[in-house]
Amino acid sequence: MEEMNGAEILVKSLEDLGVKQIFGYTGAAILPVFHALEKSDIEIVINSNEQSAAFSAAGYSRSSGEVGVAIVTSGPAITNTLTSVADAYGDSIPLLVFAGQVPAHKIGTDSFQHINVEGIFGEAAKKVMLVSDGDDLEAIVKDAYYFAMSGKPGPVVIDIPLDKQQKMHEYQNMNVMRFEESYHDDRHLCEEQCEEFYQMFLRSKKPLLYLGGGLNSEAGSQAIREFNEYFGIPSVNTLMAKGVIDANDDLNLGMLGMFGTPYANMLIQENDFFFAIGVRWDDRVAEKVGFAIGTDVAYIDINPEKMHQIKIERGPKFSFIGDAATAIMDLLNYAKKHNITLNIHEWQERARSLKRSWPLDYNRGSEYIQSAEVMSLLSNYIDSNTKITTGVGNHQMLAAQYLPMQKAKSFMTSGSFGTMGFSMPTSIGVHYANPEARVIAIDGDGSLRMNLGELHTIASLDLPIKILMLNNRSDGMVQNLQDAAYDGKRTGTQRPKDVQFADIAESFGFNFAERITDRSELKDGMEAFLNSEGPCFLEICTDREEVLYPKVPAGGAYKDMILGPYIKEVED
Repeated sequence: MEEMNGAEILVKSLEDLGVKQIFGYTGAAILPVFHALEKSDIEIVINSNEQSAAFSAAGYSRSSGEVGVAIVTSGPAITNTLTSVADAYGDSIPLLVFAGQVPAHKIGTDSFQHINVEGIFGEAAKKVMLVSDGDDLEAIVKDAYYFAMSGKPGPVVIDIPLDKQQKMHEYQNMNVMRFEESYHDDRHLCEEQCEEFYQMFLRSKKPLLYLGGGLNSEAGSQAIREFNEYFGIPSVNTLMAKGVIDANDDLNLGMLGMFGTPYANMLIQENDFFFAIGVRWDDRVAEKVGFAIGTDVAYIDINPEKMHQIKIERGPKFSFIGDAATAIMDLLNYAKKHNITLNIHEWQERARSLKRSWPLDYNRGSEYIQSAEVMSLLSNYIDSNTKITTGVGNHQMLAAQYLPMQKAKSFMTSGSFGTMGFSMPTSIGVHYANPEARVIAIDGDGSLRMNLGELHTIASLDLPIKILMLNNRSDGMVQNLQDAAYDGKRTGTQRPKDVQFADIAESFGFNFAERITDRSELKDGMEAFLNSEGPCFLEICTDREEVLYPKVPAGGAYKDMILGPYIKEVED
């Protein structure tokens, strides 16, 4: 055993876990850890603020099979991460956040930059810990890494008093496998459960897959793709499952819900077997807009609490608590073993026909560039090596509607929490997790301003991240809501002054920084942006009056979907 101080043990534990980067911001109460990192091969990425650091760490997690790590100091630093932690918790994203804390004997004494981290983060994280005397920091760190990924993944916040970072301990060099294996989920569907599923499944003439974020992993995506190569069932997905099945698959109808594709929202009204996998039944999908009432429901999810809720609310006729990828492969293997097949040719053709007949569209006659037009153009350049992050608002939903993502973990967005300011810091973590990928951060002017400082981070580190900003000088989604529900009184959602964000990006040192105001410049400008090296920024000025379609009004059902004036049925 080797003697080290607590900060060195923390860093050595991260090295043992294979951590390559940490994202953070320094401060007095965490200096021992940062100075231990100075001697390590772990790269330190300093963001513009602590919220961004935690978003970057979560972006690392969202786009990889590993856990991102953020390290910040005490007081306002750790409270700055609260939004990012809550965002990760809402979307079931594993994350480790380490915070410095005042010395243990000063806790609860109104000491400078002291805050009760456990009290504040208790409902926003999967687990919160204050390191105390006698705690084994090595075991805490290694266990927290795998606990964050286990079951329903989520963020773990570890608060480390300054004196615990400085105190000498013996480092035991514990094998990380003992911690990983302790969380191994070995639940499988038994033969009787598979038989029960197929007895119901085979009665179906119009089955529909409802795919959620619980499948948004390499294993989950591979499992559901193999399952559907065998059965060929039409599918719809949540925002968090975009890319789980290749969008170019003609039986994948894309996102459903309040701002779902027209064909997804139409097909869901016709199904007779609703197979929900790894979903949390978001209110924008299931409650506000309803779903095919009276349809047989099967449900697989790893979260017992969610399963309990859905059993009461939806009464699924088949359910299983466990890993979605494992359960899907169990069902597929059973089907192959027993030669189970499904003849749903007419239903498949119905799904394909809807997808062909009701394409997304926008106001092509406007003198102003449409945000939907930009997403439609960008869709032509998406390939399997593209990683997208978005802010929150109309641009987010348009990206989800239009962009044909082909792989799991390729579309990173704030789903449950809907956090503006998400896109740019998240893209930094995505880049470090996927250094060879083309990373495009899509943002609106409202979202981008919230973490504008990340322009400096991206430029100063010379990161090859492409920021595509849609500038309509307003908060478009909220403005649409005001027009519909508040007699058009647009209080607080418009910004009269036209700020040229491309100039700001250029001043930070972006290699490419351009602003487009005219449609005639759009295609060439997009291609120049996508083909340029290093940090790139493209600002496109779009129509402030553009309305997001289709949409299902709050409290309405899918049959109440409003297609708007531009989405029309075309000849199949």
